[in-house]
Amino acid sequence: MIALNKQKREKTVEILSNVDLVKGRSLWQDAAVRFRKNKAAFVSVIILALMALLAVFGPYISVWSYEEIDWGLIGDAKANGQPSIENGHYFGVDNLGRDLFARTLQGTQISLMVGLIGAVVAVSIGLFWGAIAGYAGGRVDNIMMRIVDILMSIPSMFVIIIALAVLGKSIIVLFIVIGAIGWMDMARIVRGQTLAIKNKEYIEAAKSLGVSDQTIITRHVIPNLMGITVIYTSIMVPSLILTESFISFLGLGIQEPLTSWGALINEGAGQMQYGVPWQLGFPLAFFVVGLYCLIFIGDGLRDALDPKD
Repeated sequence: MIALNKQKREKTVEILSNVDLVKGRSLWQDAAVRFRKNKAAFVSVIILALMALLAVFGPYISVWSYEEIDWGLIGDAKANGQPSIENGHYFGVDNLGRDLFARTLQGTQISLMVGLIGAVVAVSIGLFWGAIAGYAGGRVDNIMMRIVDILMSIPSMFVIIIALAVLGKSIIVLFIVIGAIGWMDMARIVRGQTLAIKNKEYIEAAKSLGVSDQTIITRHVIPNLMGITVIYTSIMVPSLILTESFISFLGLGIQEPLTSWGALINEGAGQMQYGVPWQLGFPLAFFVVGLYCLIFIGDGLRDALDPKD
C-alpha cells in the first residue's frame, strides 16, 4: 500500500511538472490587453507616435529652418511658393517666404508640449487637492471645495488673457496658465473617488497600525486613483490644445518666431482669399488628425481601465 501511494505521488508530481502553470494578470495587464483590442485607439497611438517622431526628427531632414526666409519667394507664395520637392519646400511657403513644412513641425512640437505639460500641471494640482479634501472631510473639505467652486465661476479665458497681459506672452507663462485653469475639474473628480476609498478595509488597517495621514494619502489613496487620473489626463490633453490654439488664433498665445497649430491656422485663414490653400490645409490637417487621435486614445483608456468591464 505504501509503495502504491508512493508511485501515485511520483506520477502526480511528474504530471504537474509537465503542466504550464497559468499566471494571473494584474489590472494594468488586463487594461493593456483590452486597449490593444480597441482598433481605433491602438491605431491612434501609432499615428500620434509617428507625428511626434516627425515633429522631433523632421527638422533634421528639412532643408529650411522654421524661421529662415527664402528671399526669392517672399510675397510671391501664390506663383512660386507651392509645395515642391525640388526647392525643399515640401508644404510650400507662407506669405513671408518661410518654409511651411518646418513651421508645421515646429508648431506640432509646441502644441503637443502645451497639451502634455499643461495636463501634467493640472493633474498634479487637482490630484493632491482633491485627495486631501476628500480624505480630510468635514470643515477642511468644505473650505477647499468652496474655493474650487469660486475659481470655477471665473471664466477661464478671461483669466488666461489677464495673466498673459500681466505676466507677458512667454511660452512658460502659457504652459503654467493653461495648466492652472484645468485642475478644478480634476480636483472634484478625485475628491469624489477619495470619499469612496477612505472607508476601505486597507485604509482602516493602516490607521490602526498608526500610519500617518500623509503617508496614507501618498501610498494608499493616490495610487488607487491612477486609473481615473490616466483617463482624465488623456481627455484633458486635447482640450488644452484646443484652448491654446484658440488663444494663438487670437494672437495672444505663441509669439513669433515660434508658432503653433492655432497660429498657423490663423495665418493660413488670412491667406485663403489670395488663393494659397496649402498654408491653411497642412497645419489644419495636422491639427485635426492630432486631436482625433488624442480623443480616440482617451476613449480607449476609459474603456480599458473601467473596473466594471
